[in-house]
Amino acid sequence: QVQLVESGGGSVQAGGSLRLSCVASGDTSNNYCMAWFRQAPGKEREGVGNIDVEGDATYADSVKGRFTISKDNAQNTLYLQMNSLKPEDTAMYYCAADTTGAGYCFGSLDSLHEYNIWGQGTQVTVSS
Repeated sequence: QVQLVESGGGSVQAGGSLRLSCVASGDTSNNYCMAWFRQAPGKEREGVGNIDVEGDATYADSVKGRFTISKDNAQNTLYLQMNSLKPEDTAMYYCAADTTGAGYCFGSLDSLHEYNIWGQGTQVTVSS
């Protein structure tokens, strides 16, 4: 079983940057579609972006050009580099993995049901 642990959240002023990490442990093969989601208070969890086994990433329109997803297979770590942060980026950020497929990402970015493994989340707060 794979476990995911996020870190790197914190408080930052608008325009600032943060890098989130998600370390996978357990039965890791790196042949997963992995994703970042976020959930603000009172709102539904939404997809930020995902990355497939070949390293191809897809992003939500709201973060395109500001956020970058990458992974280090040797370290079993997924990253989310967030630049030019806005107050509306304030949310709990979660990483997720689909360990049931062949490593490619399917469905829309908001398809929570595509992912069977979730981390506990890390809070990002952006002040104006």
